[in-house]
Amino acid sequence: MTHELATTALTACTACPLRELEVFKDRNLSEVTFIERFKNGERQSPAGRTILKEGTHNESLFTVLSGWVFRYRTLEGHRRQIINYGLPGDFLGLQATLDDVMSHGIETLTDVTLCHFDRAKLWTLYADHPRLAFDMTWLAARQERSFEEQLLTLGQRTAFERIAYLLWHLFDRARDVGLVVDNTVTLPIRQQHIADTLGLSLVHTNKTLQKIREDGAIEIHDRAMHVRDEKRLIHLGRVDTSLSTRRPLI
Repeated sequence: MTHELATTALTACTACPLRELEVFKDRNLSEVTFIERFKNGERQSPAGRTILKEGTHNESLFTVLSGWVFRYRTLEGHRRQIINYGLPGDFLGLQATLDDVMSHGIETLTDVTLCHFDRAKLWTLYADHPRLAFDMTWLAARQERSFEEQLLTLGQRTAFERIAYLLWHLFDRARDVGLVVDNTVTLPIRQQHIADTLGLSLVHTNKTLQKIREDGAIEIHDRAMHVRDEKRLIHLGRVDTSLSTRRPLI
C-alpha cells in the first residue's frame, strides 16, 4: 500500500543521469532496454510522506531517481527505529517481495522522484536476465552487510562514535551520487532522525553532536555539513571503509 504519488513523465533508462556516475556498474544495452520495459512510470512525492506502509501488502518496487527517503519500524507508543536511508540509485521494496507483507515503512525526507516497477514483473527478470537476477541477490547481500554494521553501531560503538559514523556514512553515500560539493552536503535530517537511527535520546544526541562539532572534523550550519577533516571523522566513527565498491543500478 502506498500513499498517493503523482505520476510524472518518464526519464528514459538509456538517458538516466545516474548511469553516468562511477559508483554504478556498467550495463549492456539489452539489460537497460529490459529495465526500461520493466519500469512502470515515475512517481513524485513531497517530503514527509509515507510511500510504503509497514504491515501492508506491497505491489510496487522503486528506484530512487532523486531525493532522500528512510526506512523505519515502529513500536507501540510511536517509538520509531530508523533502519537506514535511501539516496538516488537505491532500490526499495525488495524485502516485501520476499516476505509478501511490508515489515517496515518508507518515508520521504525530501521531495523525491521514484522509478516505479511492477512487482509481478520481477519473475521475468529472474527467468530471462540472470545477470540482473545476480545483481538483485548482490543488493540483498549488501543490505545484510549494512545491517551488520548497524548492529555493531548499536551494540558496541559509543554515542560519540555512533554519530560520527552516521555522519560520515551519509556524507560518503551522498558523495557517491554527486550530492557533495566542496566537501559540503545538505543533510535533510534533524536531530530526531539521528536519535531514532542510533537509539539515543534527543538530549544525548544534541550534546554528543555538539562535542563532535567542537572536535573540528566537521562544521554544521543549518543543515549544511562541511567535512573539514575526513580522516579524523573516519577515526572518530571507527569506520570500516572497505565496504565501498561499485554497485548495480536497477
